[in-house]
Amino acid sequence: MTTSTIESHHPKNGPSSNFLLKGKEHIELIAALFSGLLILFTWLFENNLSESMWVVLYLVTFGIGGFAKAKEGITETIRSKRLNVEMLMIFAAIGSVAIGYWTEGAILIFIFALSGALETYTTNKSNKAISSLMELQPEEALLIEGGKESIVPVSSLKIDDIILVRAGERIPADGIITKGSSSIDESAITGESMPVNKVRNSEVYAGTVALDGSLTIKITTKPTETLFQKIIQMVQNAQEEKSPSQLFIERFEAIYVNIVLIVVAIMMFLPYLVFGWSLSESIYRAMVLLVVASPCALVASISPATLSAISNAAKKGVLFKGGIHMENLSNIKAIALDKTGTLTNGKPKVTDAYFKKDVDRDYITCVVGAIESESTHPLAQALTTYSNENTDTNQPIEVFGMKNISGNGVTAFVDQKKWEIGKPDFVGMEHANSFLDGVAGKLASEGKTVVFVKRQDDIVAVFALKDTVRDTTKAAIMKLKNLGIHTVMLTGDNEITAKAVAEEAGIDDYIADCLPQEKVEHVKALRNKYDSIAMVGDGINDAPALASASVGIAMGEGTDVALETADVVLMKSDLSKITNSISLSNRMNRIVKQNVIFSLSVIFILILTNYVQILDLPLGVIGHEGSTILVILNGLRLLK
Repeated sequence: MTTSTIESHHPKNGPSSNFLLKGKEHIELIAALFSGLLILFTWLFENNLSESMWVVLYLVTFGIGGFAKAKEGITETIRSKRLNVEMLMIFAAIGSVAIGYWTEGAILIFIFALSGALETYTTNKSNKAISSLMELQPEEALLIEGGKESIVPVSSLKIDDIILVRAGERIPADGIITKGSSSIDESAITGESMPVNKVRNSEVYAGTVALDGSLTIKITTKPTETLFQKIIQMVQNAQEEKSPSQLFIERFEAIYVNIVLIVVAIMMFLPYLVFGWSLSESIYRAMVLLVVASPCALVASISPATLSAISNAAKKGVLFKGGIHMENLSNIKAIALDKTGTLTNGKPKVTDAYFKKDVDRDYITCVVGAIESESTHPLAQALTTYSNENTDTNQPIEVFGMKNISGNGVTAFVDQKKWEIGKPDFVGMEHANSFLDGVAGKLASEGKTVVFVKRQDDIVAVFALKDTVRDTTKAAIMKLKNLGIHTVMLTGDNEITAKAVAEEAGIDDYIADCLPQEKVEHVKALRNKYDSIAMVGDGINDAPALASASVGIAMGEGTDVALETADVVLMKSDLSKITNSISLSNRMNRIVKQNVIFSLSVIFILILTNYVQILDLPLGVIGHEGSTILVILNGLRLLK
């Protein structure tokens, strides 16, 4: 994607374009519904209206409902110099009118007008995903030049420029820290909930947040080439890729349109010239052919069944963004899953607490909770929660002089004694390693984050924290494996943590230390190996991988970008819903196949009987419309 393409999706332009798309979407939907109401009104009161009046009403229906699709069909035909299904439906509607069946033509127009509104809706959703990503990219940066500070547009930054990022601010560009240190929330890039401590000469990325320290950063990458911009580019590219099913349908449409129109043209004159039919009979049979060959039943074979299945899934908390995704779900052979927020709860939780012998455990826990309650760090919040849940919160604890030591821990005074809470080297590495016979080493080997508590010169406790596996994860993974689906965990976390979570959840394989572009590469490798795969995630960093998978599935508690990019959303963040949806997808595909075979068979029979002059127009209409009604009713069975 070029720079201009990225800029076209910038928030300054995004809302305006999205508004236009929404406006177009609403106009097309209203036009389709209004044309449908006109058809119903004209049909119900046809006997009470003059001929000129109902003709006018039908012409208005054609104009309102068919304008958008007619314009699209004509424009695309001129551009590609190839006829399409839109043109076939227009010809079929005109043919219906030519032999006196206005209602038939109006219904064809109504069906296509409705599909056009849905296409615009899909386009609008795709663009919203890019806009949501761009909203996390800062527009301004604090540039340091000649000892002076000035606010400049991010787009004007150059390589080797020096910028200042204060605590709590989002980093505007990729670079290297030249001064300062801070815990960095890199969830926008890696998806991991645990902040990473960054010091001098550490690399930082655009879109991440400096939590507790100011940083002076030297720019190393152009603003248009940052890792964050590459995520946007990957989402855009993946969304533009057409699935094999889409390509097959496009090829089928082109062939079908040409065959029908050629056969209709032959039917108009060949019987008259060769078989001795009258010219009026030949033209009549050609018009009947154009009507019965119109793919109403074929279209209805898929849409009602798909919408019914989507509605069924929605009632159970699974949102599908289109029928193609419901169809593809039953074909997956492997599933890639993000760790944080997907397999796990996405927030650190205290899993273990060890105390020095003969100390007041409740008092120490209360003190830790009181001190950490003054910090916004995720680990501090987890310790505070643990303290509130496991002690008497009414104990009066007064905290004085609380200080945050960036990337290491906190210090404070309680009851005139100094307390230090943090990393092993913060409280004294030698004492930390020997505390309770080295229990901290065992906890660290299990992929847990270790936090020590020191009172004056004495270590009195150690807490272990971990992002815990969801209660529903193990059962869901087992169900997937029973269906013969290979499970793989993709995570930006380290090898030790990844292995521990994979073993606990029962995952077949895992890949650790994944950056967003690496997740995409692994997803594509899995697609090459298994042909059809799903990807489950919840973070911004998962968006490109979600878009690259055959089916992208987002957790309902995830970021807006993941929800917009994914094909399927689990509203209750319950992985077991995936296996239920796979079963529903199998049912839908069976019904769709039944409908397609039935509708094509009816079309073939109607065409054949028309050729041998057995079929007249009323029977043709009954057969054509009757088959459409039957396939719709068959599809509606999926509502149960």
